[in-house]
Amino acid sequence: MGFSAIIFLFLTLLWLLSMALYIQKFGGTSVGSIERIQHVADTVIKTKQAGHQVVVVVSAMSGETDRLIGLINQAVDAPNLREYDVLVSTGEQVSMALTAMCLSAKGYPARSYTGAQAGIKTESIHQKAHINDIDVASLKAALAQDIIPVVAGFQGLSEEGEVTTLGRGGSDTTAVAIAAALKADECQIYTDVDGVYTADPRVVPAARLLPTITLEEMLEMAGLGAKVLQNRSVRYAGRFKVPLRVLSSFSNNPGTLITYEESTMEKPLVSGIAFNRSEAKISIFGVPFKPDVTAKILQPIADAHIDIDMILQNTTQDNSCDVTFTVNREDYRRALAIVETTAKELAARGVSGDNKIAKLSIVGVGMRAHTGVANKMFTTLAEEGVTVQLITTSEIKISVVIDEKYLELAARALHTAFDLDVSEPTEEFDPVVIKK
Repeated sequence: MGFSAIIFLFLTLLWLLSMALYIQKFGGTSVGSIERIQHVADTVIKTKQAGHQVVVVVSAMSGETDRLIGLINQAVDAPNLREYDVLVSTGEQVSMALTAMCLSAKGYPARSYTGAQAGIKTESIHQKAHINDIDVASLKAALAQDIIPVVAGFQGLSEEGEVTTLGRGGSDTTAVAIAAALKADECQIYTDVDGVYTADPRVVPAARLLPTITLEEMLEMAGLGAKVLQNRSVRYAGRFKVPLRVLSSFSNNPGTLITYEESTMEKPLVSGIAFNRSEAKISIFGVPFKPDVTAKILQPIADAHIDIDMILQNTTQDNSCDVTFTVNREDYRRALAIVETTAKELAARGVSGDNKIAKLSIVGVGMRAHTGVANKMFTTLAEEGVTVQLITTSEIKISVVIDEKYLELAARALHTAFDLDVSEPTEEFDPVVIKK
């Protein structure tokens, strides 16, 4: 073999070693118009021009899923869940096809894939299905032909061949799951914000961008209402150690990297404030107290595949008990109807519901090493005249339920009280150079 051939092989090897595989997911705002889809195509092309491979995952265009759900609510009070998934899954199919068309028109061959065509296999539950497996053969075949796969997020196919959806924010889970299955170098979640902030900057203007956040903190933030990432997608990333970064579709800021090892440096007392407006509270009063009473109240809710969040049980002096719990506001009417039926069966004194509440939380791994955090939180809320209705805690978070009308006031007050009101400039950043 001649010297020039050896040099060629050496350079080819270096090129192959430098080539990375990125999963780039674009949310609803990022694909909210044809102009923005063209911008998404340019972002993907920039990554390709840097010599990398890309698999694209897209959400439905901004507002489209809500529009489809609105049509369902106009048509029926209690939709058939199979038909619900068939309809709402069409939003992602519109954006995937348009994105593939735009890429191809710019000279970069692309092919759209529904969840089923991408090999995403789920359990047989509608609206909130979990991914069981992904057969990535079709995606690998496209990549081998230098074709950019554009996958519809949020959807899959059950073992029975039925269309399923993964719940709100499910496109994030689609992207992370594909990244795990393909062993991608990084999963990049493009949104309408620059990354993960100490609080939602639309509610807390003094919020600052976090350059890094631990997986544990991100899990809590996502589960407690931070809208940047779906909670399940973060858990999936942690399980398979998928390198995960949150970026903006509209800037070159470095975004936020989710880290899997806690820094040895002392962490701040609180890293962020999270909140969730999509909560509702249900209470059942005067239930004859028995060891299995709580299970009897909550089991029918679980059987209806309704997630329960916070739970409070009080035992009264007359040997009865009151049980209060929270659910997602979308499930409120169904859950309330179930509890009203259960109340009759258990001879309870009454049932009440409130769908105008919000959950507010402080999160930080630094809370493990400090005392007095809860007192500071409750004192701050009391000074603002905010009444706490429910409380739940863990090592790194404290959550409270409050009246929704006080949410913004309370979030800003806590953000200031825990010294999070700091603005830091961010550097210009080219996302295609990120390596794990």
